[in-house]
Amino acid sequence: MINFFSKYKFIFYLFNFILILLYLYPGSLLGCFLYDDCKLQPQITVDFIVSTNHLYAFVLFSIIGYLTFNKSSQFIFLTFYLLFLSIMLEILHYVIPERSFEIPDLIGNLIGVIMITIIVYFFKKNENIKN
Repeated sequence: MINFFSKYKFIFYLFNFILILLYLYPGSLLGCFLYDDCKLQPQITVDFIVSTNHLYAFVLFSIIGYLTFNKSSQFIFLTFYLLFLSIMLEILHYVIPERSFEIPDLIGNLIGVIMITIIVYFFKKNENIKN
């Protein structure tokens, strides 16, 4: 499974493109397709303190990223890229029409990235101990 993603890096780049497109589109592309209403955002689960849609998106994006770039030398760069992207995409909602910056969305993005980063870090640490 790990070799599949590192062989086919286009999956990560495609997911990256789709995530940025969905984030920067003024309105909701998913709402346009699912509900015929570009102002209605689909909700996967109920939000608690953080936006669960954002949490799920960045958990999935981080998993695909770490499976794609699984070398130790790429870990730090990918971590900074994921954190930077999660912050910048939410900040850009200040200037995109029909979108708004929301702290729960930003926290959902960051928790998604940080949670997977910590898990991957401990897996890599245990892998280095065994070798």
